[in-house]
Amino acid sequence: MSTPIALTIAGSDSGGGAGIQADLKTFHAFGVFGTSAITAITVQNTLGVSGVEAVSTDVVRAQIRAVAEDLRPAAVKSGMLATAELVRAVAESLREHHLAPYVLDPVMVASSGHRLLDEDAEQTILAELVPLAALVTPNLDEAAILTGAPVRNYEEMKRAALGLVERGAQAALLKGGHLEAEELVDVLFDGERWYEWRRPKLATRHTHGTGCTLSAAIAAGLAQGRPLAEAVDDALDFVSHAMRSAPGLGAGFGPLNHMVVRG
Repeated sequence: MSTPIALTIAGSDSGGGAGIQADLKTFHAFGVFGTSAITAITVQNTLGVSGVEAVSTDVVRAQIRAVAEDLRPAAVKSGMLATAELVRAVAESLREHHLAPYVLDPVMVASSGHRLLDEDAEQTILAELVPLAALVTPNLDEAAILTGAPVRNYEEMKRAALGLVERGAQAALLKGGHLEAEELVDVLFDGERWYEWRRPKLATRHTHGTGCTLSAAIAAGLAQGRPLAEAVDDALDFVSHAMRSAPGLGAGFGPLNHMVVRG
């Protein structure tokens, strides 16, 4: 049986904890061969982002084409896309090469608060990428931007998930990491059924790359042919263990332990 392949379309994190670096580590942890198309070079560490340089749309298209034509991915995810032009280029490439299933992590702002997506690209994601997504995985702030309504509690999370599916996504996973509560809840709507996961809030500063890691883990599960809810369940478990066993690196928002043994 051949090794499944997954493709990540995202930015490079010089600190190694998020973006392309986190995605490739996660693919490896799941036994999936990782390929990549880099959309931007970021200058960052655990303390924050001090610079971003977008890659040209022609080079991003060429990277995706090179992978699609030789190392055909069984699943794709995207993360940081930086500009509206890159969002459109990625959407066109996904359609041109018939790349699916596609996990959309609508990365907009880093954990440090640095904007990673131009404001004029926010609605482009909604119009161009959400309808292509087998799953979209926004946090509360991203969901509020995409739906145009506040997302601060469980009921508003469900409303946002429903709204994203109505806008064309096959499924939506609302991540509750920013909830002001002792118990966190993640909500998945697949167009027919609702699923939720609840767990105590973990008191830790080691949260850098959690969203990237989660979406990459889900894409890895889909590449292996797992049903969506099962892939999400396994991915959430992986992120939780990776946070609990974080190596304690850096002085700011530290990285996860992508080498954690999956149980």
